[in-house]
Amino acid sequence: MRTLVIGDIHGGLRALEQVMDRAGASPRDHLIFLGDYVDGWSEAVETVNFLIRLGNTHQCTFLKGNHDELCMDWLLEAKDRPLWFQHGGKTTVASYAKADSATKKRHMVFYQNLENYYLDEGNRLFLHAGFTNLKGVAYEYFSKTFYWDRTLWELALSLDPDLPKTDARYPKRLLHYKEVYIGHTPVTRIGKTTPQRAVNVWNVDTGAAFKGPLSIIDVESKEVWQSDPVFSLYPGENGRNQN
Repeated sequence: MRTLVIGDIHGGLRALEQVMDRAGASPRDHLIFLGDYVDGWSEAVETVNFLIRLGNTHQCTFLKGNHDELCMDWLLEAKDRPLWFQHGGKTTVASYAKADSATKKRHMVFYQNLENYYLDEGNRLFLHAGFTNLKGVAYEYFSKTFYWDRTLWELALSLDPDLPKTDARYPKRLLHYKEVYIGHTPVTRIGKTTPQRAVNVWNVDTGAAFKGPLSIIDVESKEVWQSDPVFSLYPGENGRNQN
């Protein structure tokens, strides 16, 4: 069985189907989704429908992203959220305008059951964004940190990527885990389009919401599969590039 980690999808179902096909993903694999399933491309509802069906046939772990919480809050409260609209929410709202009440209820259950983090038997940690507590995720004070934090990745990037764990400068919070897998902050911000490692942190957000591809990484072999740049699969759409 492989453990395959999937980066931020942002409503790009065509890219998800393409990259899963290229990876040969099957029910024998454990699929770990790092969150941000919506906000960007036009298939938000279709993406969540696909994931719900996939969870019935495959071993899946669905983690919570900040955009997923924003969408859930909107579905609960039905309030205008101008800032969210500017960051991909507008296309999600348009997608849900075509959905019936039963679909919205199913999606609410999906969003409410998303996990903040997952720790596997190999002591590998998976979460959308980061954490701050020096003792590890079990001691984190605020759950929103798991899907909003950017300081973990910023800290990892500031260090020599090959810094040994025996070095006194190695971040204490990272010593608890063999590896940490995150999304949330696109690696395109540092000029990359493939999953990047900094110390023991792997960032799998390769900018699918913008100009990059959607990526899958095998945690054992570190083999990577990618979709075409997602914008090329949605001609005439902007994703989050207007921001």
